[in-house]
Amino acid sequence: MTQKIKDKSWKDESGADVPVEYITPGLRLKERSAAILLRDARTLNKKLQDYKNLMERLSSNIYRKAMEEYKAKADGKGNFTWFNFDRSIKIEVSISERIDFDDLAIKASKEKLDAFLSENIDSKMEFVKDLVIDAFSTSRGKIDSKKVMQLMKYRTKISHPLFQEAINILTEGIRKPGSKTYFRIWEREDDGSYTLIELNFSAL
Repeated sequence: MTQKIKDKSWKDESGADVPVEYITPGLRLKERSAAILLRDARTLNKKLQDYKNLMERLSSNIYRKAMEEYKAKADGKGNFTWFNFDRSIKIEVSISERIDFDDLAIKASKEKLDAFLSENIDSKMEFVKDLVIDAFSTSRGKIDSKKVMQLMKYRTKISHPLFQEAINILTEGIRKPGSKTYFRIWEREDDGSYTLIELNFSAL
């Protein structure tokens, strides 16, 4: 709740009452400005959420109708792009499935890979060492799942039992907690190129 100059005192972040005469003009300006920005941010957020819901509903209708006309099964999975009649408007729908790994699987797999590297660290395996270091490096305490998946692509190329065991552990430790759908709308320019109309839906 915004505090006003007519109030006898303002509460600070600790909940203590500060007499209004100690509130400087600069602090009063911050209070008013922050309130205005928060109000408008909430309004814009609501409008963006409503627009995203509209885009999702209309795109779902387009997808189902296209599948009907193609006499194909509408399973709702995968990315797709659709256009208006003269292709001056382009809408992209992309689905990103989040992939995580069980913490214990990561630990066990790393131990197997360390053992593998200690036995096979020669010039031929040097690239694997770099892959392992990169795959299990953390950012803010978390591994990058995409880098781990890159490591798993070598399952068919490295037949050593320890490496195979490590990849099997990773495979069993895959978790897919959910997916996120992204929508983008583009407008065609006179030269035939498309310009993205920037809408940050990623956090909604």
